[in-house]
Amino acid sequence: MKIVSKWIKLTQNGENWRNMFLGTYKPNFSGKGRIVLPKKIRREINGDRVVLSIGFEECIFGFEEKAWANTIAPDLNRPLSDTEGRKLRRKMCANATITELDTQSRFVIPEELLSYAKIEDEVVIIGAGDHFEIWSPEKWQEYSK
Repeated sequence: MKIVSKWIKLTQNGENWRNMFLGTYKPNFSGKGRIVLPKKIRREINGDRVVLSIGFEECIFGFEEKAWANTIAPDLNRPLSDTEGRKLRRKMCANATITELDTQSRFVIPEELLSYAKIEDEVVIIGAGDHFEIWSPEKWQEYSK
């Protein structure tokens, strides 16, 4: 199916809530760990807060708050006796933070997340459907081969 619109609303449980993050961007840092969220990514975020967490391939996941809640809900519904459920909760939640976007769509990536993703002077932001990801250019190039 060919996507012709710039953005797509997905429906889950009869409720429009999730926006589609698409594209690849190379924004510049505008201060220590501070970047401007690309306009096409920013347009898909309702409100001025995003949840950042470690990703699975040495990147940083970025979610709209409601999308984060829906993404993590299945793991939170698993019983505490479920070992894999506990591991996923720890990985996703222990390293998560809510970050405020300023009026110019800038936000600061916490040092711990920058270190985890091996991000130093440059970043690549990719749309990944229900979330966006922040990568070091080297790691993204290596992964995308």
